Amino acid sequence: MKVEINRARCKECGLCIHNCPKKCISKSDELNDAGYYPVQIDDEACIGCGICYTVCPDGVFHVLG
Repeated sequence: MKVEINRARCKECGLCIHNCPKKCISKSDELNDAGYYPVQIDDEACIGCGICYTVCPDGVFHVLG
């Protein structure tokens, strides 16, 4: 499975980073339009478990089946 990120919605809360079992989510180096450093995913390490989708309060993640 693949996970897509809506960079514009990310507010840098860190819930996804702290809850990812594979530790494949990190902050990017580029600001989004709201002035936050949105998250990025290492697609090679991601297992598509959907925990990031579940814990994110801002709807940043979309898991593709």
